[in-house]
Amino acid sequence: MSGDSNTERLRRLKKEALQSGGPERIAARRRRGATTARQRVVQLLDAGTFVELDVFIPGAVTGHGKIDGRDVYVFSQDGEVPEGSSTDDTLARKMAKVMDLAMKNGAPLVGLYDGSHVRRDEEAGRLGAYAELYFRNAMASGVVPQIAAVLGPCVGSAAYSPALADFVVMVKGAGRVFLAGPVTAEGEAEVGYEELGGARVHSEKSGFAHLAADGESECLEMVRMLLSFLPQNNLEEPPRMDPFDPAGRKDEQLESLGRFDPDRAGDIREVLEHVVDEGDFFELSRWWAKNMVTGFARLNGRPVGIVANQPAHLGGRIDVDAAAKAARFVRFCDAFNLPLVTFVDTPGCLAGKEQEHGGIVRAAAKLMYAYCEATVPKLTVITREAFGEGFEVMGSKPIRADFAFAWPAAEIAANAPAGALDRQDLGSPYEAAVKGYLDDVIEAVETRPRLIAALEACASKREGRPPRKHDNMPL
Repeated sequence: MSGDSNTERLRRLKKEALQSGGPERIAARRRRGATTARQRVVQLLDAGTFVELDVFIPGAVTGHGKIDGRDVYVFSQDGEVPEGSSTDDTLARKMAKVMDLAMKNGAPLVGLYDGSHVRRDEEAGRLGAYAELYFRNAMASGVVPQIAAVLGPCVGSAAYSPALADFVVMVKGAGRVFLAGPVTAEGEAEVGYEELGGARVHSEKSGFAHLAADGESECLEMVRMLLSFLPQNNLEEPPRMDPFDPAGRKDEQLESLGRFDPDRAGDIREVLEHVVDEGDFFELSRWWAKNMVTGFARLNGRPVGIVANQPAHLGGRIDVDAAAKAARFVRFCDAFNLPLVTFVDTPGCLAGKEQEHGGIVRAAAKLMYAYCEATVPKLTVITREAFGEGFEVMGSKPIRADFAFAWPAAEIAANAPAGALDRQDLGSPYEAAVKGYLDDVIEAVETRPRLIAALEACASKREGRPPRKHDNMPL
């Protein structure tokens, strides 16, 4: 065979491989507003940077490229490839290869999930093959950031891989994740697929999804934005940006937000917007456990993780879901060298039989453990209330906050007030400062410059922990 014919054959085979299930399937996909697996990857990455691997193995598109000029490894499941086009073992090995490359080269891993070609009766055969992926998800945890974008069905054992990622973004109306089908023991339909495991369910009720997008383009843009705050791996620092917001800026609107009003519980996001760079706060899990706010922001160009009580919901009381939400976020930030900034406004944990039976003790212990375990810089600001166990678990000085501040109107005490009269006798922030529980009482308008100065002061912090194989945090 001549050299020219070999080249022609290569081009023909690659062209066929790029058809992603054939023109009819691609056309049908376009009619319902979905793009192909390969188009999704190209849209996600910087223009002209995608390098595809294993192009001749159907079922997924894999390779590497760049996002904002930084290396990223990616796989994109192809929901339009006909059943039987490749074996489960072959496809799993293809996806596992790119996961290995991400770990070996210390770059984030992005998985685009769409298993619409998988039949439920194939689950038993897929379980063993895809367990290789789950093992790699576990090994990559805390080594490189893992982001899962769910753009189609993830059914049965296919749900485990996105569940093992650090962050999950789902597309409304298209992404669906569930382990068992929506049928009763009698074989009757119990609920629809969307109600069982759609983006709304997982972003509002289960907490599985950190972000929910209105469409594919928004989903991929959310992935890019999320990565902009994260380091390449656990050995590198998060990417700093040139700050445009002055480090010494004192926002006068914080003065009114800092006045204590027991009859008005404000939205903590208002405080955050006046403190972080350019008011840009990238919130995660906004609609789940709404009494706790988590997300990323920047202070003087440096990415930080934000944890804050939300007094506008349940008065900022900590319940089971809120504690679990904050604990996992704290652990992620600690794993990837992101300083933690905690804003405290809580009367403590939510009381009642339902919470106690649901495990509030172990959930709050999990949050306490996460803060105690974290060795990244930890800064805490008490804005309004910090009572009892709420003070203790929210990044307090006794559990090794590097810097702890309070606003002048803040109230810090062992117990929440029983009423207006009792409130007058509560401990002031000055008493807490005298006891060493605070480093300073600051004016609300000073919050941004004081946090930036504190962050710079402990940017090179080194804090060891006892040697051990691994920890055993509360359930």
